[in-house]
Amino acid sequence: MQAKKLRKSEPYSRFLRKNWEYRCKFQRFMYKRIFDIENKLDEGMFLFGARQTGKSTLLKERFKGAIYYDLLNPNLRRAFKMNPNALWEALQDKPAGTLVIVDEIQKVPELLDVVHSLMVERGLFFILSGSSARKLKRSGANTLGGRAIPETLYPLVWPEVTDFQIDHAVQNGMIPRHYMVDDATKRLSGYVKVYLDEEIKEESEIRELDAFERFMEVAAISDGEIVNYSNIAQDCGVSAKTVKSYFQILYDTLIGYEIPAFRKEVKRRIVQAPRFYYFDVGLANYLMGRHTLKRGTDNYGHAFEHLVMQEIMAYKGYNDKRDIVSYWHTYDKKEVDAIIGDAKVAIEIKSADNVVNKHKKGLKAFKEEHPECRLLLVSLDPITRTSGDIELIYVLDFLKMLWDGDIF
Repeated sequence: MQAKKLRKSEPYSRFLRKNWEYRCKFQRFMYKRIFDIENKLDEGMFLFGARQTGKSTLLKERFKGAIYYDLLNPNLRRAFKMNPNALWEALQDKPAGTLVIVDEIQKVPELLDVVHSLMVERGLFFILSGSSARKLKRSGANTLGGRAIPETLYPLVWPEVTDFQIDHAVQNGMIPRHYMVDDATKRLSGYVKVYLDEEIKEESEIRELDAFERFMEVAAISDGEIVNYSNIAQDCGVSAKTVKSYFQILYDTLIGYEIPAFRKEVKRRIVQAPRFYYFDVGLANYLMGRHTLKRGTDNYGHAFEHLVMQEIMAYKGYNDKRDIVSYWHTYDKKEVDAIIGDAKVAIEIKSADNVVNKHKKGLKAFKEEHPECRLLLVSLDPITRTSGDIELIYVLDFLKMLWDGDIF
């Protein structure tokens, strides 16, 4: 982006105002990735992440001197498919320790045998990025004997964004290209189309593309909810077995994940099925048709909860936290959105701007069974404070505490 230029006919005061507005808007969209990829890299890495999370941009910025192969280039992809050994011929004379990046490795999994040989016999280092682990799994591709550590790049997170705006993030999500515009609807539409065409249709994952697209929309209705395969199957007009396979495709192509149920039952009977989340709240909003979210509505509340969960999961991933993140839901309708570890921390997420007693019911019920648990209620209530055993935390204060390591 370039700052606007003064036109001769334009009053200087108006120019200053417009330029200030432009710079403020640009400032909001500035970001710097916090993923410490340099220190995580040993001799090899699989860098996974959904489409457009910024893998290619990150790799090109951080490793300017690396040898780079982009398998989205159709000519390069075709050449390597015909002759995977061409990679050996191109790199065999490079000195040990040379870093090679292969972007979208799932496009030509046959290259992994050659990569393995170059690592073992020539001492080359590799970063292998991809937006899908599915094809690698299904093809039985070489996983490099543990020499490449798997890492994940997530959508943008709170500490990466200058002048973070909660309502904008709740609406647009945190995929870089989507966060940086006022209205991400067109970009999200294109995102879904490319995903269906290139990840699903091109890879011959399923025969009925229309059925899968319908499933994605129905799955969005279940976003942040307990998964009921039978109900979703009925809405989609397919079998429950097919629905389970569709969910697995979402997981393998990295655009969805599940949160398991907390299973340590003490007194109350608890639900055992997982909850489903799309990897980015903006995608869930688009698939559900939530194009204009307003505070105080149920739709805003669901999206707000999703965004906070998205931050928790990214923090866990980037910091190699081993604590399982689960949820708690009883048959008498008591629930807590996130349980960290073995009841180390319980987090309830509400979009209310004024926390009242009804918002605390789930945490109080959980406390009865797990008295040593730390209780947090994250909301839009602007005053962070303590109410009995419960810490009431304004969402922006919570995000700072989370990324400072003060939650877990």
